[in-house]
Amino acid sequence: MLIALSVGGSILAKDLSTEGFLAYAGMLKELSKEHKLIVVVGGGVAARDYIRTARNLGANEAESDYIGISITRLNAQLLITALGEDAYPVPPLDYKEAQRALSSGKIVVMGGVIPGQTTDAVTAIVAEYIKADLIVIATSVDGVYSADPKKDPNAIKYETLTPKELVKIVISTEMKAGSQSPVDLLAVKIIERSNIKTIVMHGADPMKVADVIMRENMGSMPSKKIPLGTRIVG
Repeated sequence: MLIALSVGGSILAKDLSTEGFLAYAGMLKELSKEHKLIVVVGGGVAARDYIRTARNLGANEAESDYIGISITRLNAQLLITALGEDAYPVPPLDYKEAQRALSSGKIVVMGGVIPGQTTDAVTAIVAEYIKADLIVIATSVDGVYSADPKKDPNAIKYETLTPKELVKIVISTEMKAGSQSPVDLLAVKIIERSNIKTIVMHGADPMKVADVIMRENMGSMPSKKIPLGTRIVG
C-alpha cells in the first residue's frame, strides 16, 4: 500500500524524547519493508507556544502559521535523523517535491506547507496528490467523538463515519493557526472529495499504529487490546 501518515506533534515531539523518535523510526522502517510511506509531522506544544507568543507580539494568522510550519519542519528533520539512511534526507516543501522524493524509494517525512493548512490537511492533500491507498491520522485521541471527551463524559465515540458525516461533526472547527481539532475541516473536505479510506486513532504507541495498518492491509480487524479508532469510509 501507499500510505500517508499524519503524526501529531503532541505525540511524536511531546517532550522531544530521543526514545520517542527512535520508537517511531523503528516502526516506520518495519512498515517500509512492505509499504510506501509519506509521513507528515505536526508541531505539537512547541508550535502552539511559538504561535501564542507571535500573536501576543502582534503577528497575524498567516505570520503565525509560518512560525508553526517552521516547528513542524524541525520535528520532521528530527524524525529523518532518527530514520537515518531509510529516509529521504530533507523535508519536502511542497506536494510536487513530496512526490519526487517518494520516487527515491525512501520514507518521506515532511511538515507543514502553506498558511491555512494544518498538518492533517497537508496529509490529506499529499495523499490525494500521490494517489495514496490509505490515510492514517495518529493523534492524541482514540478516534472521533460527538463532543470533546475530555470535557463531556457523555461524548460518543464513532467507530465508522462517512466523510459527509465527519464534515458535519467538524464544520464548526475554528480554522486558526495551532488548532487542536482531532481532524480539521479542510482535511475532511479533501478526504471527502478524494474518497481515500482514512483511520483516526491514538498514536502514542507506534506499534499499535503499525498493527492497525497491517491489519487494514489484510482486511482484518485489530484485536480488542488494540482499538481501531474511527474509520472514515465513503
